[in-house]
Amino acid sequence: MLEAEFVARVEAAGGHAFAVGGWVRDFLRGEQPEDKDYVVTGMDAVSFEAAFPEGKLIGRAFPVFLLPIEADGGRGDRQCEVAMARRERKEGSGYRGFVAEADSSITIEDDLYRRDLTINSMALDLHEGRLVDPYGGQADIADRVLRPVSEHFGEDPVRALRAARFAARLGYAPAPELLAAMGRCRRELGQESGERILGELKKALAADRPSLFFRLLHSAGLLQDIFPEIHALIGKTQPEVYHPEGDAFEHVMLIVDEVAGRTENITARFASLCHDLGKGVTPEEMLPHHYGHEVKGLEVLAGWNRRVTLPSAWLKAARFIISQHMRAPRLSKPPKICELLLMMKAVAAELSISDIKIIIGADNKGLPPYLEHAEEIISAMSEVSGSDAPRGLTGRKIGDWVKGQQLEICKRMLAQCRA
Repeated sequence: MLEAEFVARVEAAGGHAFAVGGWVRDFLRGEQPEDKDYVVTGMDAVSFEAAFPEGKLIGRAFPVFLLPIEADGGRGDRQCEVAMARRERKEGSGYRGFVAEADSSITIEDDLYRRDLTINSMALDLHEGRLVDPYGGQADIADRVLRPVSEHFGEDPVRALRAARFAARLGYAPAPELLAAMGRCRRELGQESGERILGELKKALAADRPSLFFRLLHSAGLLQDIFPEIHALIGKTQPEVYHPEGDAFEHVMLIVDEVAGRTENITARFASLCHDLGKGVTPEEMLPHHYGHEVKGLEVLAGWNRRVTLPSAWLKAARFIISQHMRAPRLSKPPKICELLLMMKAVAAELSISDIKIIIGADNKGLPPYLEHAEEIISAMSEVSGSDAPRGLTGRKIGDWVKGQQLEICKRMLAQCRA
């Protein structure tokens, strides 16, 4: 149904319909909004089901329905969430510790008050076309500020990660009261599931500037508890001639943003975040040098995975980058170059050759000639097949022949690269 029909049916049933949350925020920011969520006041679940029998109830703790609604002039019916306006009361810990109240007496202002940030606490009245902004979200958009709606911000501790993720996505600065509110989430954040934390990390890595996620968590005193592997990089000095940007943390933040600017693959972005993890455990007496950090980094990554199970693709990609990011730019002998290029082919399902080049190029401020032409060399070597082996070769000898042919191709193409 068209949105206009939805609004009319709500009104006929004695209710009032609003578009809420991210859609309103992005509309006011001049972006093309995506998913549109709705809140209805003046109705309860029973009256809503009577007015919309085609709706599918999906909420457990509070009434939320799925309805096919097409925004007027939009892209066809989509399953949209329609929630009854609600209040929340914290009685337990974490995000499951809420008791929700949803009845026809609850106002849109009541509903918006329970939300996290002012920029997410606005509604568009679909009957009158007016903006409902009781907590100053529009002004904070204009000022590019992230501010909590109320003292209830910390009742769901993962809101601290969500706020940091919005900093990474929007580039907005935190208001002082946000930093304080995030800091108060520290105790309960330690009790949250790794799955929720990982979900916010994925969204942060998809943002324009992932570094702002980690920087805001650090400013709020949360980075050490949530991502100790990244926090450990702070203060780990590096040779200034190679790293004028500062310590290992500053370097990693620089690289993850540069990589994010060149690839949308969050697996690649995660691998770039991890490339220098080993520097976080460098002994103080060794600084500013970090000998063997590519080996230590694999141990740190394994510890991270034990603490919070990481996606297998992230692990495979990060292991490759950690172990090879120092070695790759230094290789000069064809057998070693051939070996590395075949390793790149083996991880291509998780990390494309292009993404590997982006990460190594960012970290080393350029690529050696063989990596500039990696796709062509790998493609040529891949054309060699065991079925082409001379008659009489069997077993391991066929594999040795294939490797020999690949090496000869690699040598020939390396000579062309250097010419």
